[in-house]
Amino acid sequence: MRNGAKAALVGGVFAVLVGGAGYGAYNVVSAVSGDGGSGDGAAKTGPPSNDEVRETSEKFFAAWEKGEATEAAALTDNANFAEPLLAAYAGPAHITKVKVTPGTTTGTTVPYSVSATVSYEGKSKPLAYDSELNIVRGKTTGKALVDWQPSVLHPDLKAGDTLVTGEAASPPIDAVDRDGAVLSKKKYPSLGPVLDTLRDRYGDKAGGTPGVELAIRHASESAGDSPLVTLAEGEAGKLRTTISAGAQAAAEKAVTRYAESSVVAVKPSTGEVLALANHREDGFNAAFQGKVAPGSTMKIITAAMFIDNGVTAMNSPAPCPPTAVWQSQEFNNLKGMAPNEGATLANSFMRSCNTAFIKLIDGSDEKPLTDESLTTEAQERFGLGKDWKTGIVSFDGSVPASGGPNRAANAIGQGEVQMNPLNMASVTATAITGTFRQPYLVSPKLDDRQLATADGLPSGTAAQLKQMMRLTATGGTATEAMAGLGGDMGAKTGSADVDGQEKSNSWFTGFRGDIAAAAMTEAGGHGGDAAGPIVADVLRTGG
Repeated sequence: MRNGAKAALVGGVFAVLVGGAGYGAYNVVSAVSGDGGSGDGAAKTGPPSNDEVRETSEKFFAAWEKGEATEAAALTDNANFAEPLLAAYAGPAHITKVKVTPGTTTGTTVPYSVSATVSYEGKSKPLAYDSELNIVRGKTTGKALVDWQPSVLHPDLKAGDTLVTGEAASPPIDAVDRDGAVLSKKKYPSLGPVLDTLRDRYGDKAGGTPGVELAIRHASESAGDSPLVTLAEGEAGKLRTTISAGAQAAAEKAVTRYAESSVVAVKPSTGEVLALANHREDGFNAAFQGKVAPGSTMKIITAAMFIDNGVTAMNSPAPCPPTAVWQSQEFNNLKGMAPNEGATLANSFMRSCNTAFIKLIDGSDEKPLTDESLTTEAQERFGLGKDWKTGIVSFDGSVPASGGPNRAANAIGQGEVQMNPLNMASVTATAITGTFRQPYLVSPKLDDRQLATADGLPSGTAAQLKQMMRLTATGGTATEAMAGLGGDMGAKTGSADVDGQEKSNSWFTGFRGDIAAAAMTEAGGHGGDAAGPIVADVLRTGG
């Protein structure tokens, strides 16, 4: 709806998605509180009384209903931020005939229902929704005030969003899967934000015509508008995606088994994304945009580095001692893992022995590894950090050249390495085929975008990686999660420690035939505990 009327900035701030220790965190720039006033006399303290909660909320609702933005904003604890959006509600958003009906108050929380009318150029439609607000004590005045949040005006509004009514920026789309099946938000909830973005990016290329609607415009230009009320239907164009309805349905169901989970499946022979799903309270597309340590799933890349640089090979030595020290920092294995000084790389890989990988990062005398070796392997062989253009916003992984203890930590998927399930599904696809094919959700032919390229792996390296993943799935750490799956399959587990979390993040990536998948569950424990069953469920669909 970029052609619509200008709208005020919700809350007066922008929210910025950041990576690092967790997905979907927000960095919000604060502003001066609207709690002003001279504070004559002794200001009240303590929680607002029941009478104060009732009186303040009633006055706020009455001013809101009348379209008195200044008066309503003065009853909040952030008038400077509240007033622009309250004014825009009846202005650029064209919302009138507002009626707010309070529900039963609980403490200082007041739930309510809103009914209104959206009118634009002779077209009108009803608008109805439920939300809630909280009454707080003003820090300077001591007055009872509405705790200002964008969600006060609509539950789907977040910092940086806007409300606008007008001609849609893009025509509606009927997104379909690879076989022509319609992909709806109702049937596939995880695809909701994705479908909005696809409409925003490709609606004008799908052959439709725009309608008129009230929508939430998000702070990020890369995120599509989220329609709330359609006043006049546009003509939908058909947009074909690479999604497999069967794999997507399995992914949607699988992630609901564990909180804060994400999964991606790709087709190794083409790079097409077959499924992506998230089960998160914040709604963040962690499957494509997450930036967290991948734990021992990273050992696929590290093992490839060892083989490509002549450090060791699948059936060559990779001893697994109880501990390993790298530049004064000690590294350990998972509790209960028995040491094996005679282990091969395959054995240390399938058991996920950290110390074996730490001991090998020096390389051999003939071909010593450097601080840049892992970065080079990740970028030039696996295509990570190569500016992927998937069709929607995505993060393409980061494996920085690191010295000191981080060089060792990076090798086992900790340190400064950042990945998401999309990245690790692609890593598995490259490992088993030897060819890097950048994942994509919409054909690059639609908008002539150039997909990233990389050298891929020597055939001998790919063959060894694939065999080691097979062994891990049938006799290593992934055995339990992959039990019951037939055909040619393999996997790698991972767990990544995060500061402040009692349990590690659970990671798992695997393949079966021509489908590769990866999942991550925050605080899910070992790789096979949570992420493993998610991946196995998706692999069962066979793409």
